[in-house]
Amino acid sequence: MGIPVGKLSLYTALGGVRPSACLPITIDVGTNNEKLLNDEFYIGLRRRRATGQEYDELLHEFMSAVKQNYGEKVLIQFEDFANHNAFELLARYCSSHLVFNDDIQGTASVVLAGLIAALKLLGGTLADHRFLFLGAGEAGTGIAELIALEMSKKTGNPIEENRKKIWLVDSKGLIVASRKQSLQHFKKPWAHEHEPVTKLVDAIKAIKPTVLIGTSGVGKQFTKEVVEAMTSINEKPLIMALSNPTSQAECTAEEAYTWSEGRAIFASGSPFDPFEYNGKVFVPGQANNAYIFPGFGLGLITSGAIRVHDDMLLAASEALASQVTEEHFEKGLIYPPFSNIRKISANIAAKVAAKAYELGLASHLPQPKDLVKYAESCMYNPGYRSYL
Repeated sequence: MGIPVGKLSLYTALGGVRPSACLPITIDVGTNNEKLLNDEFYIGLRRRRATGQEYDELLHEFMSAVKQNYGEKVLIQFEDFANHNAFELLARYCSSHLVFNDDIQGTASVVLAGLIAALKLLGGTLADHRFLFLGAGEAGTGIAELIALEMSKKTGNPIEENRKKIWLVDSKGLIVASRKQSLQHFKKPWAHEHEPVTKLVDAIKAIKPTVLIGTSGVGKQFTKEVVEAMTSINEKPLIMALSNPTSQAECTAEEAYTWSEGRAIFASGSPFDPFEYNGKVFVPGQANNAYIFPGFGLGLITSGAIRVHDDMLLAASEALASQVTEEHFEKGLIYPPFSNIRKISANIAAKVAAKAYELGLASHLPQPKDLVKYAESCMYNPGYRSYL
């Protein structure tokens, strides 16, 4: 229960969404954990996990009831659903409900923002770069798909063509066409023609990526050998170690800067302190979903959006990237400081709302002239009157 309460607290603190408009919900479908089932103090549902038709029917009943009670514009955020359920639920309800999955879409949007900002340091366009992911679950495939969509938007090329510039490595090695039969459905679009490669460092040598992204949930995977391989191929390798918490990060900021001899552009999912290398201070960026989802939610609410469209996620990414200044780039930052988060959220909300109006998905009419000012005026502020 701490997860939905925590997420909604961030919607309020960072995005200014009124607490009275937030409802935290946990859906208990049982557990397969024997220890919990036999624990007399376990307060959850004491039964084996519901799956298949029973699970689908429960979720359908929940989704129908939410819409019946709160109307067409209620925003439902999915959080921490297992991979197979997360993708299926998003696909099933995205055309009938206002739904958002932070693990898939929020993560993708914040990482894409970092990549767009990093182009100022790397040069070229997204389509000029090659991407290699370690980890092919919700986060990895979600980010990969949004990168391919952004490339399509900028170049006009079909998304299938753009996917060929993006490679994923899972626990069995590089995802290639010869493995297609055994792959989960969400991995299949990333199975390209290539001979099998099992080790990450060999995949780097074969694919020659300019960007390495870790979403594996397993710590210490970006070894010295891996970082050195990236540095031997690129003048400025972009390394994103996104797994949380710090103990699960693929590498630390210190390791990335030291092993690349200060050449890496680094961002992580966990916070790392600034690091000095050869007299230069590097400030690692944190690719935290909290940059995106509060402002994204505020934009949906202020425009009265009835559906989430991928173009809104792209708009949110571009809005966040535009907040990074020259001063930030000089420190190696590809994200703006978190201290400005309310301002950042208002800007993201304005861009998301503008896209909702453009796509005909907004219901709050007429459209406000200044969407940033309007977003700021809608933000809840926990300031209390003084009667003394």
